[in-house]
Amino acid sequence: MTENHPEQTKEGGRMVSLLTYNVHSCVGLDKCPDADRIAGIIREVNPDVAGLQEISNRYGGPEEAAQLDFLAAATGMKDVPGPTMLHAQGDYGNALLSRGEMKSVRRVVLSFKSREPRGALDVELDFDGSPLRVIVTHLGLRPSERRFQVRKLIELLDDSPVRPLVLMGDMNEWFPWGRPARWLHRYFGRLPLLRTYPTSFPLFALDQILVYPREALLGLEVIATPATRIASDHLPLLARIALG
Repeated sequence: MTENHPEQTKEGGRMVSLLTYNVHSCVGLDKCPDADRIAGIIREVNPDVAGLQEISNRYGGPEEAAQLDFLAAATGMKDVPGPTMLHAQGDYGNALLSRGEMKSVRRVVLSFKSREPRGALDVELDFDGSPLRVIVTHLGLRPSERRFQVRKLIELLDDSPVRPLVLMGDMNEWFPWGRPARWLHRYFGRLPLLRTYPTSFPLFALDQILVYPREALLGLEVIATPATRIASDHLPLLARIALG
């Protein structure tokens, strides 16, 4: 495991790695809830930032049931919760883990009519004086939802001068020619679409990491290992980007 964060680019600038991962409440294809297995994957990949979807937190029970607290402690990263659903025993939704300094956090509501509540975490980070803005989200299942949600996200993108800007998460966009996908590609440029779902036989690029400016993206890869192929129904996606 690499200890030095962030790394350097070939030109001597700073480089950070970002992971997006729909952890499916830490329930794997074997139907076993195992937050420690997810923590092991994050430790192995060793990102500077991890955007997580479908985090489930239940308090007052076993330590692993409060999944975000458990993952933060197990990885040594700072956590930012972004719940979209609250219940008597806890919450459920998005989250962010980071090794950088948290400068600001905004929670954005993306809920659409009577559909499942959705949201985004908009976080400004600092890595040794280099800023980075990260938006983590999990969009809806229906095209009408995603059109509404992507329009709201695009409104957010220009309201801060912080660059690079990263939008990442489970976009639930099954086909790259859909209107929400085209709108995002118009802003970010067309990035590689790497298949992450389902883990047993990946066919769809549901999980995406979009980077602005486009030239800040140095690399993008799906993390397909024996562990990731069983730990969730989505494979994690990793990007490396250059900071300004």
